[in-house]
Amino acid sequence: MNEIRISELRPFEGHPYKVQDNEEMDALVESIKEHGIMTPLTVRPIDAGYEIISGHRRAHAAISAGLKTVPAVELDISRDEAAVALVDSNLHREHILPSEKAFAYKLKLEALSRQGKRTDLTLGQVVPKSEGERTAALIGAPNGESYKTVQRYIRLTKLIPQLLELVDSERIAFSVGVELSYLDEHLQQELIFYISLNDCTPSYAQANSMHKAANAGTLDEDMLYAIMDEPKPNQREKVSFSFDDLRAYFPNAHTADDIRAAIINLLENEKKYREKESRYDEAR
Repeated sequence: MNEIRISELRPFEGHPYKVQDNEEMDALVESIKEHGIMTPLTVRPIDAGYEIISGHRRAHAAISAGLKTVPAVELDISRDEAAVALVDSNLHREHILPSEKAFAYKLKLEALSRQGKRTDLTLGQVVPKSEGERTAALIGAPNGESYKTVQRYIRLTKLIPQLLELVDSERIAFSVGVELSYLDEHLQQELIFYISLNDCTPSYAQANSMHKAANAGTLDEDMLYAIMDEPKPNQREKVSFSFDDLRAYFPNAHTADDIRAAIINLLENEKKYREKESRYDEAR
């Protein structure tokens, strides 16, 4: 174990885990200020210094705590070997977002596939047919997850960031996110516009209908809006507009949230005007 200058550390390129300034990070910073870093980072040497394999949050907290060096264990391994180690060192965390697990599984799958290791020797009696499925099964085994579950998580990496954020915040269920991942980027953007404008999210049945239509090559904006307009149990009737219906009335720079806020403001002003007219009529 060595003491390495923080200025020499580099984050692992494309690592899937989020480093956020929140209450957990604040607590980690205070712990480091009081006790130092109890668990050394794991790094590997690269041309520009050292690449972090395990310890991105500890490195961030060390910077906030004012440290100049951190304890680290140096491993002379390849990037693919480091990717596998990085994923495995974080999957045990208590709080891990669906997006983090999705990109972690994808990173490990790609690394194992490039290594070309046989994955049918450690999977037990039920061995998937394809090499990709065997690799996915190997990835999910430590967490008790089937290769199909691993593949479903990796599907989430096909979502645009706005939809993936809705999955992370649990506004959209994991299963719904998987179904929506089969829509192309344009239609996902249209769906986000609809969600922002109408303050609603698709049900599993609606997402599944979109998935099937996308696979059949029949899903377009009109069909997407028609599916989203279908009534859901315990849902109040809503009035919806497509992006094209409203774009001509607002500047190009307006986002979906800007348009929604402007419409509500116009309706509020109209309501106040009607109430004022009503009071005037009553006074005459």
